[in-house]
Amino acid sequence: MIPEQWELITKAKDSLKAAKLLLKDNLYDFAISRAYYSMFYVSEAFLLGENLTFSSHSAVISNIGSKFVKTGKIPRIYHKNLTDAFNKRSSGDYDTDTGFTANDALEQIKKAEEFINFAEEVL
Repeated sequence: MIPEQWELITKAKDSLKAAKLLLKDNLYDFAISRAYYSMFYVSEAFLLGENLTFSSHSAVISNIGSKFVKTGKIPRIYHKNLTDAFNKRSSGDYDTDTGFTANDALEQIKKAEEFINFAEEVL
């Protein structure tokens, strides 16, 4: 793992910590958003290992799918979780009444934690 990848993984862990704090304060939309960003930073770390950087979330998500999932480097479930988290993050950030619950936030946090753990094992 190159230093820049490690920095992104550290940022992902910090974002996950923030998600847990937000969940504790019943701020579910924001907890879901921070959990998504944890996954996003992990995705950027994977791409950086291939000397790839992108300026949009959709490009990061798309390239994780094409460069890592289709080649078998990352299990499909992580891409699915990333895509689902992106959609929930968008709703949480822009909709006024998402109806997200503590369980929804906890589920996203768990998925982010799993992706971070996977990245630490393989990077």
